[in-house]
Amino acid sequence: MTPGTTELSTRELPDSIETGIPVVTVAAANALDRLAESAAELRATALERGAVLVRGLDIRTHEHAAAASRALTSELMREVEGFAPRQALPGGVYSSTEWPPDQPMCMHHELTSAPRHPQWMIFSCLSAGTTGGAVSLADASKVLDDLPAEILEPFAQDGWQLVRNYDQLVGLSSAAAFGTDDPAAVDAYCRLHGIGFSRSPGGGLHTRQTLPAVVTHPVTGRRCWFNQIAFLNEWTMDPAVREFLVSEFGAEGLPFNTLFADGTPLTPAIVETINAVYDRHAMRVPLRDGDLLLVDNIGTSHSREPYGGEREMVVALGDPLPRLHG
Repeated sequence: MTPGTTELSTRELPDSIETGIPVVTVAAANALDRLAESAAELRATALERGAVLVRGLDIRTHEHAAAASRALTSELMREVEGFAPRQALPGGVYSSTEWPPDQPMCMHHELTSAPRHPQWMIFSCLSAGTTGGAVSLADASKVLDDLPAEILEPFAQDGWQLVRNYDQLVGLSSAAAFGTDDPAAVDAYCRLHGIGFSRSPGGGLHTRQTLPAVVTHPVTGRRCWFNQIAFLNEWTMDPAVREFLVSEFGAEGLPFNTLFADGTPLTPAIVETINAVYDRHAMRVPLRDGDLLLVDNIGTSHSREPYGGEREMVVALGDPLPRLHG
């Protein structure tokens, strides 16, 4: 960074053993202008370190979060094929996904199954809550290198399979996921993007697609473990929730599940091992009111701790890339 030009300063958090990412403080005067002037440097730092935490913007509104996100990116993309409900907000940004506050959100990258992936995730913290709620990050290349060969090799060679069931009593509706309530338009989307699909007699949508598990980062050239294999798997669900869903819809009717590319189910041990590797490489980032966190979505996975109190995060998906491959 070049503080003399932009009046930004980079330092490590006092608890840098936990965070491991740089923190940039923006001078209060003309903060958005200074953010835009430094956008290229901030992105370069995020590519090198996985993320950058920006303080001093004092983000308080959805509109302010959208303006800050646009200052850091060339395009904010619309979410398609999301996995949980979220609210569209003014300026092309979103609320964080609706996820029980007492449940952790496991490590994942955003929209790994979609035809376009955001290169950047921008998290603007309007309210951090009273307890917990930290974001954790993990380097996708280090996770890849640390996975046992017997788990990694079939995924690296053949990819992974994602199965989803929409329009049930729980889970995301197809209208919310695909942005239209026209079944013909959803079917056309699935055909265009190679998603296998069928419909139940009641109109519910079932999809199945095979995706790469390991990709090459388009900027750094590093190989990355880039998927939602553990996050969207049945064994990562709360056991009571999984038991209820299976009793209601059957093992094939879960809102989402992941498998090996040939359709073989994953064992609990495989999912536990993947999550354990994520945990070994996790960098915990406690956020304060007004903070902004810029994350390299391809090179870095993210998660969220359980929290207490009122927590509000605004999320932006920046600079879409076409589907990546190994």
